[in-house]
Amino acid sequence: MPYNLIVIGGRANNDLCKEICSCIGLEPGNIEITNFKDGETYVHITDNIRGADVFVIQPTAPPVNQSIMELLIILDTLKRASAKRITAVLPYYGYARQDRKDKPRVAITSKLVARLIEVSGAHRVLTIDLHADQIQGFFEIPFDHLQAIPILVDYFKSKHLDNLVIVSPDAGGVARARAFSSRLNASLAISLKKREKKNESELIDIIGDVKGKKAIILDDIIDTAGTLTNCAQALMERGAVEVFAAATHPVLSEPAIARLNDSIISEVVVTNTIDSAVKAKECPKIKTVSIASLLGKAITSIHEETSVSALFR
Repeated sequence: MPYNLIVIGGRANNDLCKEICSCIGLEPGNIEITNFKDGETYVHITDNIRGADVFVIQPTAPPVNQSIMELLIILDTLKRASAKRITAVLPYYGYARQDRKDKPRVAITSKLVARLIEVSGAHRVLTIDLHADQIQGFFEIPFDHLQAIPILVDYFKSKHLDNLVIVSPDAGGVARARAFSSRLNASLAISLKKREKKNESELIDIIGDVKGKKAIILDDIIDTAGTLTNCAQALMERGAVEVFAAATHPVLSEPAIARLNDSIISEVVVTNTIDSAVKAKECPKIKTVSIASLLGKAITSIHEETSVSALFR
C-alpha cells in the first residue's frame, strides 16, 4: 500500500462509517465536529493525516445544506493538513435532481455542488446510484459510480418469489429496472407519469403485463413516496397480486411514512446510504440492507490502486 489509509466520517451517517471501517478492518479516524451558537460548523481532525490516503464518508442527506457544508469544511481541513489524497465518499448525492435547466432562469445545482466539492480539496469521488448518470460529467476529477442493484437482488432472491415483474416508476428508470429484471429472470413494466409541481406527480398508465404477478417497484430515491404509492395502487387495480418496493436512498420526507403505512405495499426494501433508522421504526414495512461491504471493497480497491470495475457490475 503506497500510503496510510484513513477513513473518517461526518455526522450525516456515522453508523455507516463505522460499519465500513469494520468491513475494512480499521478504526474510524478521529474527528471533532461541533457547531457555534450561530450554527457555524467547526471541524478539527485530531489524527495526523499528513501524506495519508483519506476517505470521507458523508452522504449529503437531509438536512442537505448542512450536510454539504460540513463535507466541504472537512475536505478543506484535510487539504490544509496535507493529506496525500482525499476521496469524498457520498453514498447519497444531494441536489442530484437539479441536473439540467428544465425551465428558464433556474440553476443547475448538481453542477454547482460538484464544483464546490472539487474546490474544497477532493481528488476523487465515490458514490452510489446517482439520480442522473450525467452528473459524473460535472466533475473534472476521477469519479466512481457504484450500483446497489446486486445487494437488492440478493435480498429478493432470498425471498424465493416467483412470477415476478419489475416496474420502473418512470421512463428515466427503465435501464435500472431492466438490469434488475434480468438478474431475477423477471418481466418488465413501466409506469408513465407527469409532474406538474415538485414532489407532486400524476400516474398516466402502466405499460406491460402485471396481471396475476408479484410486482417490485424499483426506484433510486423514496422522497415523499407519492409516486411509489400511486404506482402500487395502479398495479393492484391492473391485477397484480402483491406489490413490493425497492430503492437505494430512503430520503423519506413528510408524508412518506404515513403514505407507506397506508399503502397496499407489502414491503419496502432500502439501503443505509442515508441514516433513516429513526424514521424506519415508524414504518414496519421498511427493511434496510447494508451497502457497507460494497463501499468497503471499493475503498480498498481505490487505495490499493486495483480495478474496481467488477464492483460496477
